[in-house]
Amino acid sequence: MTTTAQDRGGLDAAAVAEALREGDCGTVAGDRGTRARYSADASNYRRIPLAVVFPRERQHVLNALGVCRRLGVPVTCRGAGTSTSGQAVGSGVVLDFSRSYNRLLALDPHARTATVQPGLVLDALQSAAAGNGLLFGADPSTHSRCTLGGMIGNNACGSHSLAWGRTADNIVELEVVTYRGTVVRLGAMSQEEIDEAIAADDDRAELIGALYHLAQRNLAVLRTELGRFPRQVSGYALEQLLPERRFHLARALVGSEGTLAVVLSATVRLLAPPPERALVVLGFSDACAAADAVPALLGHRPLALEGLDHALTDIVTRPETRAAIDTLPAARAWLFAELGGTADTLPGQAEALAAAARQAPGCTGSEVITDPARARRLWRIREDGAGLATRSPEGHEAWPGWEDAAVPPEQLGSYLREFTALLDRHGLQGAVYGHFGEGCLHVRITFDFSTEEGTAVFHAFVTEAARLIAAHGGSLSGEHGDGQARSALLPLMYGPEIIALFEEFKHVWDPDNGLNPGMIVRPLPVDAHLRVSPHRTPLPLVTVFPFPADDGDFAKATRRCVGVGKCRSASGGGGEVMCPSYRVTRDEKDSTRGRARLLYEMTQGEVITDGWRSTEVRDALDLCLSCKGCSADCPVGVDVATYKSEFLHHHYQGRLRPASHYTMGWLPLLARPAARVPRLVNALTSSRLAPALKRLGGIAAQRDIPRFADRTFLTWFRRRTPQGDGRRGPVVLWVDSFNNHFSPEVLRAGVAVLEHAGFRVQVPDGVQCCGLTWITTGQLGVARRLARRTTAALRPAVRAGVPVVGLEPSCTAALRDDLPALLDGDADARALGRSTRTLAELLVDHAPGWQPPRIEARSLSQTHCHQHATSGFGADSALLARMGVDNTALASGCCGLAGNFGFERGHYEVSVAAGEHVLLPAVRAAAADTRILADGFSCRTQIAQQTSRRGTHLAQLIAHALPPSGTSGRTAPPALPSDKERSRD
Repeated sequence: MTTTAQDRGGLDAAAVAEALREGDCGTVAGDRGTRARYSADASNYRRIPLAVVFPRERQHVLNALGVCRRLGVPVTCRGAGTSTSGQAVGSGVVLDFSRSYNRLLALDPHARTATVQPGLVLDALQSAAAGNGLLFGADPSTHSRCTLGGMIGNNACGSHSLAWGRTADNIVELEVVTYRGTVVRLGAMSQEEIDEAIAADDDRAELIGALYHLAQRNLAVLRTELGRFPRQVSGYALEQLLPERRFHLARALVGSEGTLAVVLSATVRLLAPPPERALVVLGFSDACAAADAVPALLGHRPLALEGLDHALTDIVTRPETRAAIDTLPAARAWLFAELGGTADTLPGQAEALAAAARQAPGCTGSEVITDPARARRLWRIREDGAGLATRSPEGHEAWPGWEDAAVPPEQLGSYLREFTALLDRHGLQGAVYGHFGEGCLHVRITFDFSTEEGTAVFHAFVTEAARLIAAHGGSLSGEHGDGQARSALLPLMYGPEIIALFEEFKHVWDPDNGLNPGMIVRPLPVDAHLRVSPHRTPLPLVTVFPFPADDGDFAKATRRCVGVGKCRSASGGGGEVMCPSYRVTRDEKDSTRGRARLLYEMTQGEVITDGWRSTEVRDALDLCLSCKGCSADCPVGVDVATYKSEFLHHHYQGRLRPASHYTMGWLPLLARPAARVPRLVNALTSSRLAPALKRLGGIAAQRDIPRFADRTFLTWFRRRTPQGDGRRGPVVLWVDSFNNHFSPEVLRAGVAVLEHAGFRVQVPDGVQCCGLTWITTGQLGVARRLARRTTAALRPAVRAGVPVVGLEPSCTAALRDDLPALLDGDADARALGRSTRTLAELLVDHAPGWQPPRIEARSLSQTHCHQHATSGFGADSALLARMGVDNTALASGCCGLAGNFGFERGHYEVSVAAGEHVLLPAVRAAAADTRILADGFSCRTQIAQQTSRRGTHLAQLIAHALPPSGTSGRTAPPALPSDKERSRD
């Protein structure tokens, strides 16, 4: 007799993992770190699995199910882990299809179909389909990382389902396997095919026969209670069993949340998009007015009709996104209407829709967006909604739990008003956005799960909200599935007859209840297994960094990660840096989310039990480049670089550190004696002793050690006579250790440019350091002492209003952000941060009337990760445009070297692979007369060591073009780096 999933008794994680390994199930992980990382998805729930399996082929899936069935262990299927309802976490075995079972098996452009494995990411399918002028219709905002299997599990929809349908509407056929091991191929069936299948008298016949008889006994109720409007996603899609829907078992399985069968492959329908699209932005006095306008606008057949409330846009602080928001028509809420057609017809379509909107009460204005780049920036606001909404404008945490309820569009305005009143009655807040055209609202709500009272409010609120939805003829879920968040509420939406049908449907497929138990039928309580719980006391961890946005609470900082998974995007096509290590390894361990989740589990002390001394956390952070990309690109501002510094500080406190922490961490100090005998040092580091020196220093054998300059910049500067008239007053040039010792020509070029622009250049007294290398290696005690010294050295200038300009982006970012954080509460450190500028910012914003030299040239530019995270490339772009430079800013992400990271032993392969993502191929492909702009010392070093080209700093580009005489009094422009020589960097 088969053991049921309820009878797993005292099986422990080690025994289950060993059985799975012996059963040839693919890659099996039963370690504490992996189990902790897979304990949560993008929901409020947390369940520690016994093991995680990464199948690489079809047989691995069948074998894993066989082992779990024998042991009586339940199985949960997982794609990108972006589910917001808790259906991608389970206490048994998790099957992660995204890492290895993710191939595109076939694409037929004539039939307009594709066959995929469940772990294939939607964007990968879209990219392949686009080559044939096609696309897949469902397009959730997580398209860059969500998998087709996950979309099938939840019946994902997205912005364009209004025109192109839900996932279910685009499924042709599924091959699935049940918990008991029956493999069946499912699709639409005629009566003749049904009769033939039942007559076969095998497991498939038994399954199809039971499902057919279930449908035939309940035709009336299936027609009247289910499938009433497109976004009625809650429960099982039994309406697909109706004869008029061709008894489509594949589509009936869509939205079943992995509770019925495991998808082995899927054949999906592709479609041809319209030749042109236009975006019409409509402003309204509030979200309710926008909702009221929807029914009239649907007659204009938009491809998408999305809504945004000001409560969402008010949260945004990222400068580039904020700038895009500020271009919206003045309003308190907006509708984004996308239209499709031809270039000839679209203007008329857009004006007709805008005219109809202007007739609606509360409409404040409209604008037709014709610039594709601007349209993409505006759509990004909507796509980032799930992350942005996790913090209220006041900084309170906001959570899913009532994430995607839907009503018929004509009911949307009424529902939204009553829903807002319900929030007010419970003292809650939430930023509303979503698919207004289909009546589906997304909202993150300020539940307080840390107290018994707050958890009780959550339970009461969702119960009342479910009754409200039912009163408006709606669905608890409009696209994300019921999961643990809403399954227990289904009896408030459906009567006993429907609930009984759901249970019967589940029993036909999975009589052992082995697949994702507790979801949809026989549900878990909505307030069980909460990720944040008043019954779990975090470890008392004291931090060096203050984490002011999280009330000084490291656990709260790490749980900023709500699991939306943007860090799992395979490419940074939108210019994102996050997350370079994940793009190389495709391992959840190396994603921003994986690291944040593990750090959070460390604070809980339950799975990860040794706190700051945890080797699991140390290993997960090992491939973090400390690029700071996540601090800007993560919609909720997860900052793993800072978390890593904090962790390393405590982990190695009072212990021997890795050799690289002493060599590269202390590089600014070690460079000072080396600068006195640079030729001797260079001879040693390039001699036969170099391999031994690298081994002793923890440096990768493949790396060339940078050569020290014959003379430091400070030596040159303090012996020179100032040039120019200094009419604009003084500026402090920050002398970073990298350029001072290895590439002083960059700082000399900076002096030339600043003096030509009318500034009187000063440098700090003595030899100062921002402490960056100590910060990245987690030596925060030293870093803080250096921060105090630096702040004191610059205090007179800063208090006098003198700007500080940095040429090394990582050091500039440290002065702006890290020093004020390390010296929390120090007014002078905060003033230094506000006074620090990049060269481009100073010249664009603080040198009115200065005319840069005209440079008729092409360039490729690599934005340093830390500059991307703190100030962006806007000023640089403006300055290059003023000079006439035809620049292409690479959407390349991190160069891969990332300070000490790429030099450390064990990191070389990942470092180079990250550079090969975009940067290095683009540099190699650039024409010989194209300048390669890279302000970062690391970026220039990576380019020089991996290509035949050399990077040029913006200061060098400008200085080379300055006239040989004039206000600066120079006799000759400084030379630009030559591609014919190996870089001294």
